[in-house]
Amino acid sequence: MDREIRTILLVDGSASLLFSIGMLLKRLEYRVETARSAEDALRKMEDHLPSIVLTETALPGMRGSDLLKRIKDDHLRRSIPVVMLTVERDRETQDACMRLGCAAYLLKPVDPDLLYRTLQAVSETIPRAHIRLKTSLAVTVGDGTPMGGASRDELAIAISEGGMYVSTRYPQPQSALTPVRIFLPHAEIRARAVVLYSFPKGAGPYLEAGMGMKFVDLADADRESIRQFIREQLTRDIAPTESSGTKPPDWGSVRT
Repeated sequence: MDREIRTILLVDGSASLLFSIGMLLKRLEYRVETARSAEDALRKMEDHLPSIVLTETALPGMRGSDLLKRIKDDHLRRSIPVVMLTVERDRETQDACMRLGCAAYLLKPVDPDLLYRTLQAVSETIPRAHIRLKTSLAVTVGDGTPMGGASRDELAIAISEGGMYVSTRYPQPQSALTPVRIFLPHAEIRARAVVLYSFPKGAGPYLEAGMGMKFVDLADADRESIRQFIREQLTRDIAPTESSGTKPPDWGSVRT
């Protein structure tokens, strides 16, 4: 369903990381503002308070932990969740940030799923469990009966491992259960899905007439194929950047 778009203030001394992480956040459907230093971040917060601050600890000038303290010591800013996204792996730095009130401590390069779940957890009353990706995928949808009947070719304009939003002029009634086929670039997914809600054109999160569907019968291998497709789309052309002269681990290497 439709939600307020959250603004993240991303603070990092590296221009390349501001670009790559900022692009990832935009693909996760966040509004992004950037700052190259803690001082720059504080100036920007004088004009507009973000929903979340996502900051490196190793910044030029004032450290990220000092930025965190400044935010938590200010009565107008203290409610803003601050998430540390950093190359610093020592326990002392992590413990100090947790004592100062950071909402989470993540290591670069962060897994997109973990980053999304963390941002959802610190900013939403009802966090989403799975990344929802805007896309354009050919799908076929049955006629709203468990056996499927005559299927119709449609277009999925958003997908997660939990379900999809199908753009259609013929939305099915709520609770209709039907077979679906999803055509990924390298896999064909077969599942059953139930209709949760529908919208006319001009309404809903996508302003497209259609229906939101939840997968209720999806094989583990097919779920993994959807997860991998989403990961590839989110990280295309924004591979993790090397830092400190060493090649970073894969996207999945993180610590919380």
